[in-house]
Amino acid sequence: MESSEPPQPPIDTAKFDEIRSLVAAEFTVEEGFMEFNTPTFYVAAQPNLKQAFLRVYQKLDSMQFVPVLRKRENRITLQVVPKPPVKPNRPWVNLLLLAATIGTTLLTGYLLSEGSPDPLIGAVLFSAALLSILAAHEMGHKLTANRHRMEATYPYFIPGIPPFFPTFGAVIQQKSLPPNKDALFDLGISGPLVGFFVTIIVTVMGVQMSVLLPEPPAGSVFLPTPLLFDLLSFLFPPPGSGAVLLVHPVALAGYIGMIVTMLNLLPVGQFDGGHVAHVLLGERSRTVVSIVAMVLMLFISWPMAIIALLISRIRHPAPLDDVSKLSAGRKLAAIALVVIFVLSVAPVAPLF
Repeated sequence: MESSEPPQPPIDTAKFDEIRSLVAAEFTVEEGFMEFNTPTFYVAAQPNLKQAFLRVYQKLDSMQFVPVLRKRENRITLQVVPKPPVKPNRPWVNLLLLAATIGTTLLTGYLLSEGSPDPLIGAVLFSAALLSILAAHEMGHKLTANRHRMEATYPYFIPGIPPFFPTFGAVIQQKSLPPNKDALFDLGISGPLVGFFVTIIVTVMGVQMSVLLPEPPAGSVFLPTPLLFDLLSFLFPPPGSGAVLLVHPVALAGYIGMIVTMLNLLPVGQFDGGHVAHVLLGERSRTVVSIVAMVLMLFISWPMAIIALLISRIRHPAPLDDVSKLSAGRKLAAIALVVIFVLSVAPVAPLF
């Protein structure tokens, strides 16, 4: 099957010499040659490898080239490839999906608010609360991508099927590879951190709108609650008395936010947790951790386990610089993701 992309024009001697001079300004070049029309350089290891690569990355960007740093037979290899074309964004698709998701979340909120004095208000509050969590999560990714000079779309919201699946979340499409492991880690951690912060605010507000009852109403459905939900309910107790919490739709939006956060933090494939695992663990360790995570998900929610299995089959791309190490501060920050994951896990989640 032939490639749909036109072949790259050959790089002449003058262009190769220009690229070599640019690389030699930041690295000690041990050997330089053309390999399948690709400028290739063996460079020496150096303390400022990460910073040197970023400077080369920024300079080559204006020339429409991209550097790729790898280890080949214990030698550090830097190859310079043409910058792939980036397809233009189609904002009308984002807006159309957002409108559809607003519709499905409004309908879900209305159905959840039936029997209340004004179900329309409940519908609007539920939709606004849930979309705020999803938007905060994805904008955390988007702003991080912009900070690291990575091409990415605005969020695509995914409408669901009311009332049990009001939305399947939101995603941004990453159009270029992260420059190094730090950038990939930041991309993975930013969404869950920002979304988790908004989830806490939404849940506290929702719990205050909920009410404690001595007995459950007829036809009630009981949900297993994550540790975070129980903790916030204890710290910010709802009005009323009794052992049964009649959950307001806003509190349910916070609950869904916790489940979505937990799912995203699975150390699997293209999940946010997969991004973090890719830069923290070796290939064998990542495989073991992914398998363990999917087995544990069977005891939490089998539909989530199936989703994780499907996503795990997508190979995770490496950053452009896959040689330099992750910064020490980021390794410590990974502990925060483990804590967030534990706080967001519900023992059993039959609705999800």
